[in-house]
This record gives sequence, structure tokens and C-alpha cells, in this order.
Amino acid sequence: MKELQGAGVALVTPFNADGSIDFESLGRLIDFQIDEGMNYLVSLGTTGETATLTASERKQVWEYTSTRVNGRVPLVAGIGGNNTAATVEEIAAFNFAGYCALLSVSPYYNKPTQEGIYQHYKAIAEASKLPVILYNVPGRTGSNLSPATTVRLANEFKQIVATKEASGSFAQFSEIMRDKPADFLLISGDDPITLPMMALGAVGIISVIGNAYPGLVSKLAAHCAAGRYEEARSIHNDLLKRTELCFVESNPCGIKYIMKKLGIIQTDNVRLPLVPVSAALQSAIDQELAK
Repeated sequence: MKELQGAGVALVTPFNADGSIDFESLGRLIDFQIDEGMNYLVSLGTTGETATLTASERKQVWEYTSTRVNGRVPLVAGIGGNNTAATVEEIAAFNFAGYCALLSVSPYYNKPTQEGIYQHYKAIAEASKLPVILYNVPGRTGSNLSPATTVRLANEFKQIVATKEASGSFAQFSEIMRDKPADFLLISGDDPITLPMMALGAVGIISVIGNAYPGLVSKLAAHCAAGRYEEARSIHNDLLKRTELCFVESNPCGIKYIMKKLGIIQTDNVRLPLVPVSAALQSAIDQELAK
């Protein structure tokens, strides 16, 4: 899966003032990412506020994104949930044209056992016509996809080709790297630790800050892949404060505010239960952007 190496971005879903999807801004965002060197795009990951979109809206976004990309870069679709049967049903109905893989978040809220998580991904692997990327983000899901379960899935299902790891645990990353099949990919799911994760053996990042700074994120990943860590550290340090501010309040509220300020999207609207960033955070972001 060379398509998943380097820098990918979890695209935001821009909204109009009335709360509808702003496809004009989405189109500009897609072109901006490709023009700035992003290696691949992820449509409707958690950063895309997927949980607040209707089934019809998700279908529209996936199809619009595939048409706009038009084969210029690889494309990944985020399809996941905490209802295994519903997730399998959505995968079965998905139009795979233009997509190279699925990204599927570990089941949230239910707090399943490791066996439950294994069975969930087993059902997804057996239902999908495309390769599957696991997504472990315990801070959002309430449960951890353990290294042992990750490696078990990687060994038993050829369809499962990678994991996006956002656990923040380097002990966990190291265990995965030690025990995984040779061709199974570890991908950073957390912008601030992409550099050390790639030093450990991760092949790249699925980024949030890359929505606003695709050129810098793609260069950071390229430098790390080539072992140019001094150059990578310079970019890492440049982005660090802006990235930190993105996550002071819930993602994607911070990155959307930055993107609006930079003129990438028209509004920083999000859908309830999320709300735009507070005045205090706006001020902090403005100060950082002014630098």
C-alpha cells in the first residue's frame, strides 16, 4: 500500500452559514491539498464531523470528493461506528469508485472487550472490497485497541493493511512495530508526535493541521522518510504551537477557525453538539498566526 505512505489529511467538512455542506469550499480545499503536495486524502474521518452528517450527506461528500480528486491522488473513505451491523451495511452500499482504502475507527462508547473489537473488525474486513485501515483513538472511543489485537487482525486478515495510531503510547507503538507483519503499516494519527513515530518506523501521518498547512506537513513526512530529521524538526517546531491550539477545544473547531482566517474555507461553522471556538481561543490563535 504505497498509496498510504507519507502525508495524508483528514479533510474537514466545510459548512455554509445555514449549516448545509459548503461544496464550493470543499472543492477549493481538495485542490489546495493536491496543489500543495499532500500525498493522499481522507474523506469523512472524525475530523469531517461524520457523526453529524446524514447518510445522504455522507454519500454526497464521498461522491463529490471522488469526482473532484479525479484520480490525482489516492483517496481513503472513513466508514466506522459502534454498531457493527450498520457499519457493515454502509460498507456494502458504498460506491468504491475512486477510493483505495477504508479507514474505520474502533467502536466508541460501547467499551467492548478486545474480543469484541476483534470481531467488529473481522466483520468489516470480510465485508470490504477495499483494504482496511484500523483507527485507534482511545481519547475519543473510550477503549484501546491493544497491540496484541492489532497484530492479531493484521496476521489473520490480508484486507487489514495498516493502523492509524492515536493512543499516544510509545510502548504501544513499539510493540506493534516489533510484532506486526512486515508489510503492515503504522500511521501516526496525532500531528505533534509524527516525527518521533516516523523515527520509530511509522510510514507517515493522517493529519489535522494539514488542512491548513499541507505543504509543511507533506515536507515534514518526506524529510522523516528520508532520514532528514534536522529539517523535519524545524517544521515540527514551526507547527507545534498552532497544532496545540487546534486541540484546546474539540477538533475540528480550532482547525476550522484557522482555515477561515487563512481564507481556505468561508466559515468556521460546526454542527452541534460542537460550537465554534471561544473568544479567548480565537485571540490566542490570532496571536500565533500573526507571528
